[in-house]
Amino acid sequence: MTTATTFPDLLSEVRAFRAANPEVRYVDLICLDIPGHFYGKRYPLDMLEKVAAGSPLKLPQNCVLLGVQGGLYPIGDYCFHDGDPDAPRRLVPGTLKPVRWEGQPLGQMLITSDGTEAPIEFEPREVLAQVLNRLEKRGIRPVVAFELEFYLFDRKLDAGLPQFPRDPLTDDEDDQPNMHIERLSRFSGVLHEIVEAAREQGVDANVITAELGPGQFEINFAHNRDPLQAADWSALFCRSTRGVAMQHGYRASFMSKPYLDAPGSGMHVHVSLYDRDGNNILDADQQRPLRHAVAGCLELLPRCMPIFAANHNAFRRYGAMVNAASKASWGFEDRDACIRIPESDGKNLRIEHRLAGADANPYLVLAAILSGMEHGLDAQVEPIASLNEDRSSGIDFPKDMLTAVAAMESHPVVKDKLGSEFVYVYCENKRQDHLAFMHDISAREYRWFL
Repeated sequence: MTTATTFPDLLSEVRAFRAANPEVRYVDLICLDIPGHFYGKRYPLDMLEKVAAGSPLKLPQNCVLLGVQGGLYPIGDYCFHDGDPDAPRRLVPGTLKPVRWEGQPLGQMLITSDGTEAPIEFEPREVLAQVLNRLEKRGIRPVVAFELEFYLFDRKLDAGLPQFPRDPLTDDEDDQPNMHIERLSRFSGVLHEIVEAAREQGVDANVITAELGPGQFEINFAHNRDPLQAADWSALFCRSTRGVAMQHGYRASFMSKPYLDAPGSGMHVHVSLYDRDGNNILDADQQRPLRHAVAGCLELLPRCMPIFAANHNAFRRYGAMVNAASKASWGFEDRDACIRIPESDGKNLRIEHRLAGADANPYLVLAAILSGMEHGLDAQVEPIASLNEDRSSGIDFPKDMLTAVAAMESHPVVKDKLGSEFVYVYCENKRQDHLAFMHDISAREYRWFL
């Protein structure tokens, strides 16, 4: 859902920021690309004030198409046959904040093409905005909360491989069990600053949990009535967490499966749907809409795997250890299910979508989940048996990128809900990324076949 913002509001935001942060001279204007990385430009504050006053802000359209390593792939006429045109961007109101993890005082602000006169239809934030606009016209208003798992590693790699973080108290490798409050205490310095840095960015981060893996933690965000902002929070948290961790001598990573013998990191998304009067749509008619929404999510899930598992590594997470499903499934209060229904009253009834890896693009994950729920509400089909009824219940989904891309790019409902041009561009980007990743001979390959 995009809302028009007048130039005086943006201008007052920039001027208030300058007054409160006189030491800041530059601001990073940032936007998330398809793989989930930020790109942008560093602007002097006086130039930013001109943009806020109405001067045009443009960046190359093809920045959105960058591969995971930053290169460009030939996708149709994009990149190498279109002259690399500029496309307009706008400042996202309320996101101009100070950055404290850099070597010098700096600011940052989100930018986007959604809401401009020529939005980029495959920009992730625009894809989500279009889904939300469609729901708004139907009187459906989502409330969303993200949860993110991540690992801390030692700052130095060992022959390119990650090392467990050193316990600040003992200088030994972290070996505290999951949910252990002692681990939160021992890593409190970096964890508290991670939360404070996030809050300084306007991110309402709250509950921290020590997870099962060595150096693994989970952060919860508040439920948000602005789904675009909820996805913004998830993206901004990843950026600030990496910066703060580096200051403390750690690497922070949202990689889906960094260790084969330890749990992966997921992105869990809680979604409720309300009507214009504030009634929970999922709770109506003896919760039939809830079951329909679950059925829609389960139907589209196998067709959206390139979104939920955004890279080769992310597919390693499924079925590997606890709470990582190997089939599309659902259940009440069941963390083995892809779609969990947490216990709640009718007002707060929601689904928790648990399949996505922590390094997935939050805008696209949310767009896919909402599209599945919308499709289910329209189709009004009952879901398969829950795991509470049948522990073997589930629908197979692709377990590798090329199979997943083939399933996504040909599905009419996914193309209709997310946009056919986006689906084409996204699938080709993922296919090219996967092929580039495979274009390497590993040490294991030599050991096995030389």
